[in-house]
Amino acid sequence: MSVTDIEIPRSRTTAAFEIPAFRRIWTASIFSNLGLLIQSVGSAWAMTEMNAPASQVAMVQSALLLPIMIFAMPAGAIADMYDRRRVAMIAGCIGLSGAIAMTVSSATHHLSPYLLLTCCFVIGSGMALMGPVWQASVSEQVPANYLPSAIGLNSIAYNLARSFGPAVGGAVVAAAGSMAAFAINVIFYLPALIVLYLWKRTPPPMRLPPERMRRAIVSGARYIVHSPSTRTVILRCLATSVAGGAISALMPLVSRDLLGGGAQTFGVLLGAYGVGAVLGAMILGRMRARFSDEAILRICTLAGGVGMVIVGVSHSLALTLAVLFVTGGFWTITFSVFNIELQISAPRWVAGRALAAFQASAAGGAGLGAALWGVVARSSGVQTAIVASGTAMASCVLLGFWLRMPESQDPSASEEAELLAEPEVGLAITPRSGPIVVEIEYRIEPDQARAFYQLMQQMQSIRQRNGAYDWSIARDLSDAALWTERFSCPTWLDYLRQRTRSTQADRQVQDSARDMHLGPEPIVIRRMLERPVGSVRWRDDTPDPGRVTPIPVTPYTGGGT
Repeated sequence: MSVTDIEIPRSRTTAAFEIPAFRRIWTASIFSNLGLLIQSVGSAWAMTEMNAPASQVAMVQSALLLPIMIFAMPAGAIADMYDRRRVAMIAGCIGLSGAIAMTVSSATHHLSPYLLLTCCFVIGSGMALMGPVWQASVSEQVPANYLPSAIGLNSIAYNLARSFGPAVGGAVVAAAGSMAAFAINVIFYLPALIVLYLWKRTPPPMRLPPERMRRAIVSGARYIVHSPSTRTVILRCLATSVAGGAISALMPLVSRDLLGGGAQTFGVLLGAYGVGAVLGAMILGRMRARFSDEAILRICTLAGGVGMVIVGVSHSLALTLAVLFVTGGFWTITFSVFNIELQISAPRWVAGRALAAFQASAAGGAGLGAALWGVVARSSGVQTAIVASGTAMASCVLLGFWLRMPESQDPSASEEAELLAEPEVGLAITPRSGPIVVEIEYRIEPDQARAFYQLMQQMQSIRQRNGAYDWSIARDLSDAALWTERFSCPTWLDYLRQRTRSTQADRQVQDSARDMHLGPEPIVIRRMLERPVGSVRWRDDTPDPGRVTPIPVTPYTGGGT
């Protein structure tokens, strides 16, 4: 029996450890995350030691995270278009080069605030390319019903590193300086690169040629715009990241200005935050089994915001540690819920781009928040910035009334449906021929007109997020039972891609529309090559290129477009 046939309970956090490939990559990710966090402590403290203003201290966080926002969609497109193992290795090498440059410049005493930020930007660029590939490859390491467990364990891996990394980083910086922290990060890049090199990935079969970069980015953006659940997750994540961005960006100043501590205090604060985050990741499964995702988000954003306000007004190390411990758990639960919802709902063809958009909203939002709250701290003080950020995060609970989280669905609903039968082609066309116009005629009982129209509204979202343009639905004036759905695709190849992107949930909607069709005659489907003025060659001696070779597909007996 294969792993894909195994059923597991949603709340079992460690189930994904049964998969050897995931277990090895997960272990290597701990070292990678640990090195990055040690380097982050060293970078933030090195900037503080250079007597940089608060805005530049906060910009360390921005330099690491803003590349994720800037390069998100190209990175997501690359994750969907190319071998994810090779892309992950290239991303690791980019980050490694930035870490080496930071180490060498520190060792030779050439490190300046702007050079430090540049190296952080290079490391962040490697993270930007790595993120979508790393997260999208989880579905290739474990079956769909293991995804919540795997996502939770990846969160635990990061937060285990965050629990010990800052404390270790603080100790390393205190004992040997920031340069030692940078060198450790260089070393800790190696296990992940080795594991990725040894990973025997089995790439899924390519049904059609990959999209070009520009078209892939546009396709990903269209999917996000026309997918209400994905759009809701990304907007909620972005708002929460910007609102709560002060807690991590201004932690060095909390240590120095509010608590009167040094590098070790800074490491202990981040350690308490990370330990709480690990605990939050461990109880996530139980919380999702008892509460809806919307209820979890409201609890966590409200309680996390209150915790940040307490941190802003506290001058007691013990109180700040206790509150950061609890706040770290709420923060991790919040973003794990976002991540799980997106990974479960996004189909494989766009998974990298959807996760890239999520990563951009989370990390880019945190980077923008860091810059925003750094400016507030510079003008009004660290305490004011932390309190204002906590208030803004607590206010995010109101988003639940406007952008309510979708109900969790069965992971199999996002799996790709069986391929439709090969469409009949009587013209000599090529993959670049187009535009292609599709018309589908339904005969619907007039008493069912309202129900059918509501079903067609769902169909509109499905067609548009899978690549169709100019969608419309029309009803015949002389025949009340006749409805015509119409949409277009830029080229024949784009139309074939649009057909192959249907998920199990999409196919259920299409089958529901087919079931409402009246009469013994099947639904009429017309596929037409649109001929704009000036596109037809009128010369008699223009050669006929012949019939296009059909692309073999697996028939789907249920019909479809």
